[in-house]
Amino acid sequence: MINCTRLLCAKPGFYDEIRYMKGKPADTNRPIVVWNTTRSCNLRCVHCYIDAQAKKDKDELSAEQAKAMIDDLAAFGAPVLLFSGGEPFMRGDLFDLGKYALSKGLRTVISTNGTLITKDAAKKIKDAGFSYVGISLDGLEATNDKFRKENGAFQKTLQGIRNCLSSGVRAGLRFTINKYNFQDIAGIFDLVEKEGIQRVCFYHLVYAGRGSEMVKDDLTAQQARDVMDLIFERTIRLCRKNTDTEILTVDNHADGVYLYLRLAKEDKKKAREALNLLKINGGNKSGIGIADVDNLGFVHFDQFWRHYSLGNVKTRRFSEIWSDESDELLKGLRNRLALLKGKCGRCHFQDICAGNFRVRAEAVYQDVWQEDPACYLSEDEITSGRED
Repeated sequence: MINCTRLLCAKPGFYDEIRYMKGKPADTNRPIVVWNTTRSCNLRCVHCYIDAQAKKDKDELSAEQAKAMIDDLAAFGAPVLLFSGGEPFMRGDLFDLGKYALSKGLRTVISTNGTLITKDAAKKIKDAGFSYVGISLDGLEATNDKFRKENGAFQKTLQGIRNCLSSGVRAGLRFTINKYNFQDIAGIFDLVEKEGIQRVCFYHLVYAGRGSEMVKDDLTAQQARDVMDLIFERTIRLCRKNTDTEILTVDNHADGVYLYLRLAKEDKKKAREALNLLKINGGNKSGIGIADVDNLGFVHFDQFWRHYSLGNVKTRRFSEIWSDESDELLKGLRNRLALLKGKCGRCHFQDICAGNFRVRAEAVYQDVWQEDPACYLSEDEITSGRED
């Protein structure tokens, strides 16, 4: 994640103690863990990375199996457990498992489409001690409902956000950028200001699940640059208004380089400070500082690698699976810089990007170590744009 608010305006943000602290748990392979609690979902979004379905899969982790995993994650030192899906509110034991994870010392987060967050559900989120709820909204009303394949989804999601905020639950908006919705971003900023939403994460498209059908629907390099310019400008505007809203971009570490290059032209001191924080963050952490356990218990490098598993928590503890570097691809991801090819191999910003998303390179080139096709930086920027 690139915290635009922190880097552009020097305002500390939520989770910055994990993102920008030297010696953080991820430095010792203690990852933030995404748990796809179920594959079941009440919507059928066109870009869903897990290809969620209406019915749940057989053999999803039971409550007891989930608790055993949580015990191990807590003992291992994982800093955060993110309850995702499918749609996590399709699990009847979500709140009980959230309370259990909190009792073991884990920071707990929910990722949801928000349509099932009633006032009662929001109170239960609060009572269960979840520290944050990320709610997906991928455009203004017409755009979002088309993506969700359900009329009225936008209003249900917006009400879910309002229910969280009125119950004292910290909630933010998640927006996955593509060529069909980037025109809505200015309107999303307006909505965020109007509703008092505390956090917005703009996600770049990752080619996985149903999203693998959308490679051609990603932004062009120029569109990506224009979008980042808009996000940066609106972030600065929010800072000048002294709002509490935090703006981040996710799943494309070229954003950090682009932000640094912008600052280098405008404010050398800020540029150096931003570069230092970006180096601490270290770029993409698939297989290092981020891990995924899917609904069946299989362990992946991140939530987009469902096609490749390291083992299953039903038969082997997560801590053992994650610590076993006999898997060549896992070992490669943890020592990837020398393996990177093409544009990523030539880049002078490897220490703050780490080759970006290897799963995108694999999806387009069938080669995990090829360049990330979503990098929108020019050859001159990646080879001669750095000053430190």
